[in-house]
Parts: sequence; C-alpha cells; structure tokens
Amino acid sequence: MKASLRLGGLMAGLTLLPSAAMAHPGHGEASGFLAGVAHPIGGLDHVLAMVMVGLFAYQLGGRALWLVPATFVLVMALGGALGAAGVAVPFVEVGIALSIIVLGAVVALGVKAPVAAAMGLVGLFAIFHGHAHGAEMPDSAAGLAYAGGFMLATALLHAGGVGVGALVGRIGDSRGPLLMRTAGGLAAIAGAGILTGLL
Repeated sequence: MKASLRLGGLMAGLTLLPSAAMAHPGHGEASGFLAGVAHPIGGLDHVLAMVMVGLFAYQLGGRALWLVPATFVLVMALGGALGAAGVAVPFVEVGIALSIIVLGAVVALGVKAPVAAAMGLVGLFAIFHGHAHGAEMPDSAAGLAYAGGFMLATALLHAGGVGVGALVGRIGDSRGPLLMRTAGGLAAIAGAGILTGLL
C-alpha cells in the first residue's frame, strides 16, 4: 500500500510541475550532446509522453516492448530532420499536448492494440515531438550532437516507462493495473492542462 501511495504521489506531483511547456522551441540551449540529453528531461510534456510510450509498450508486451519505443525514436528523428530543414508541420504544439492525452488515455484504459497500430500511433505523435526540437537545432555538428543526445534521452525515458510498468506489474493483479491506469489518467489530465494552457 505504501508503494502505491508513493507512486500515485509521484505521478500527481509530476502533473503539478511548472515547466510544462519548456520542451518547445526557444527554450534554452539547443547545441551539443549534453544539452540534447538534458533538454527533454526539463519539459513535462516530453517526459509524460515518453513515459506513457514506455508504459503502453509494457502493457502490450512481447515485441511491442522494443518496437513501439524504437518506432517513436526513429520517427522523431525524421520529424527533427523536417524541423531542421524548415519544413512546416501544422499544429505542432497541439500535437504534442494531444500525444500526452491520447497515450495517457490508452494506458488508463488498458488498450491492447495490435503492435502495428501502436507503432503507427506513437509514430504519428513522434513527428510533432521531433519537429519541435529539430526546428531549434543549429545547422552544425553541435546540432547533430544535440540530436543524438535528445534521442538518447528519449530512449531512456521510454526505458523508464517500461521499468515503471514492470515495477507496477510486480505489485500484483489486484493493485498493479489500478496503479497503471491511474498513472495514465493523471498523464491525460496533465496533457489537457497543457493543451488548454492551465499547465
């Protein structure tokens, strides 16, 4: 029970952080590997979406454990290339907020999608996340290093989501699914707050 309360408190606390939109263009240094690693961790929107990708992959299990996160990272790189090239993608900020809402809801509802459908869903949202960060990268080796750091940090956040899922899964059949669904619901609520500007 104490572990349940701690996890619930942690997720609730994450939704209250004031750095909700800090992962978007124009915020902080976008040059070099370490900046790339640090940048996604400083934005609540990116953290929540990436952890939800990991939790979603864990819920699906099997090949989805690596295919879903890998799809996100690869398509995010494509979105980043579009942003760096100046190719316009409409509704980037809305797409990022919707990624948290939809992925949080998918986790909260325990959706058991086919792996290909899950890959398509996370790939769609990855374009928005990648574009937002690609648009702020300098066109230099430092920009490429930033992209590498950003991709690594994103993959680590996915792994963290899978790890949280595995940890919650050990709690047992009675409380584990409830905790997972609560985490997804809280993330979806936070996404709605980001979308409406309340967070």
